[in-house]
Amino acid sequence: MSNLDFAALLCSRLCHDLVSPVGAINNGLEILEDEKDPSMREAVLDLITASTRQTANKLQFFRLAFGAAGGFSSQLDLREAEKAFNLLLDGSRTALNWKVTEPSGSKNLVKLLLNVGLVVSECLIRGGTLTIKMDKEDNQLRLVVAATGGRVILQDVVKDALLGKLSEAELEPRTAPAYLAAQVAGELGGALVVVQEGEESLIVKAVIDSMN
Repeated sequence: MSNLDFAALLCSRLCHDLVSPVGAINNGLEILEDEKDPSMREAVLDLITASTRQTANKLQFFRLAFGAAGGFSSQLDLREAEKAFNLLLDGSRTALNWKVTEPSGSKNLVKLLLNVGLVVSECLIRGGTLTIKMDKEDNQLRLVVAATGGRVILQDVVKDALLGKLSEAELEPRTAPAYLAAQVAGELGGALVVVQEGEESLIVKAVIDSMN
């Protein structure tokens, strides 16, 4: 698959995630044009405010996960990645447990963290806890992303994308983040490993060269 085609998939995924809150904002503004009841206007304004916040939170996350945040800087503050993830999960039933000891990382490392985290978080059907842990040992960085909750479901097609086994013909917007994570892990000199125990936990691990 060409870089252009894959970029189109990521754009489609981004649009899919934004269409709901942006649509809610548009609908709310249309209602306000004719609505005169004060209580109804207040409720609509609350909806617009919440949807605007959700849109901004998603954009900040995807800017780091898919884009070229930081310009030409080779390193990014990992606290920004943590902040972006907390914003993404704001209002959801999933809590973030961030255990990253390194203060900064390369753009590709940040992309790996966020895309693996995004994929794993979406497996928490009923919410739960998303743990993102990364530490350094010798010249290697060890990444562990775990989901624990009442129902954790990893679809086979997403698993194949994480493991680099998904053919280009099978790629679609919903599997694009998993495919991107696998590609980035490879560029960093590592690979993703998936461990799942029933429907209560899921772990995705990677060991990469800290010099990359």
